[in-house]
Amino acid sequence: MKFATISKSLILGLALVLASTAFAATKGSLQLSNPVSVNGTILKAGDYKVQWEGNGPNVELSILQGKNVVAKVPAHVVELQSPANNDAAVIHENGSGPSLLTGLRFQGKKISLELGETSANLQANGSMQ
Repeated sequence: MKFATISKSLILGLALVLASTAFAATKGSLQLSNPVSVNGTILKAGDYKVQWEGNGPNVELSILQGKNVVAKVPAHVVELQSPANNDAAVIHENGSGPSLLTGLRFQGKKISLELGETSANLQANGSMQ
């Protein structure tokens, strides 16, 4: 009886670990043609990698250039009706300073990310264009 309980617990624990690692980190690419602000950090035009942990809806997004994390920002995972046609950075033009990176779309994926500073800044400064 004790062996059966240990086996069931072990199998359940292993299943939980495997499920959590399957969704632990997700990656994508980001290409910027102009500088943007992300959580107070200015990202220059160029190619970046993005990585987030968790399966949502709230995750932490890391933006990497090479192996260096250049910015971190809270993000919200949003389910899309259909997969995105291409990778895209969603930018909010800011007349008084650098544009804000407000979201990311990934080719072939049915999710997008809305960046954490998006809601606070848009509520304070008006709606997205």
